Amino acid sequence: MDAQSYGSKNDRAQSETQHDLPRLLDGAARRAGLDRSEWQIQRKGDEQLAVLPMNGDEPRLVDDYFRHLVSELSHYNGQRTAAARLRLRAAVHHGPVELADNGFAGTAVVVTARLLNSRLLYDALDAHGTADLALMLSDDVFRSTVAGGHTTLRTSDFSRVTVKEKEYESAAWLTVPASSSLPPFADAPPTPADAPPARADAKAHPDGDAGPRGGYHAHQISVTNMSGPVDAHHAVFGFGNTDA
Repeated sequence: MDAQSYGSKNDRAQSETQHDLPRLLDGAARRAGLDRSEWQIQRKGDEQLAVLPMNGDEPRLVDDYFRHLVSELSHYNGQRTAAARLRLRAAVHHGPVELADNGFAGTAVVVTARLLNSRLLYDALDAHGTADLALMLSDDVFRSTVAGGHTTLRTSDFSRVTVKEKEYESAAWLTVPASSSLPPFADAPPTPADAPPARADAKAHPDGDAGPRGGYHAHQISVTNMSGPVDAHHAVFGFGNTDA
């Protein structure tokens, strides 16, 4: 990961970026079910290089983690001026890595750095002014996760590019995820095809719509009085007043 236009910020804004970046990355990992405490992380101001254990989480990283990161960034940037936005370039590659005396060593680390510093990745973020993240996958990662059908991503979401950086030249896959792909801090709402039909006795909305706004109508509503801690994973709550 690397923050875009970090060098153009003043000292206070750079300090804020260094404070907020790890928090956003941690939040996205938690929401994706990934444990960043298991990652070996090299922190470099506005940049992080993370080495993950080989435990089968690569599809979840490529898919869930970056969707949640886009959501985190969208929420974060929605409360800031254009000049204060935090926009990220990201690259993913896989391969063996060694822990060396001054960081990480290995071809995989070099390839990741070449992808991250590719002019194509800079240009992609510049060309999509409303985007908060541009992501590049190495050809190996793309074929083993997206093309392999191990994620919810489509191959058509990516563009095949050729990265030429220093001594490195290889195919890679580039995408600029839309912030609308996952609403901030919420599960995606049901699509019209999945939403249950409105009840015939549903109360008409003042604007003429039947039932609550947004197109969702519950088949049955259960009221439960609770006291004390509650595990609300995957629960759906409704709030209203006694005059409704």
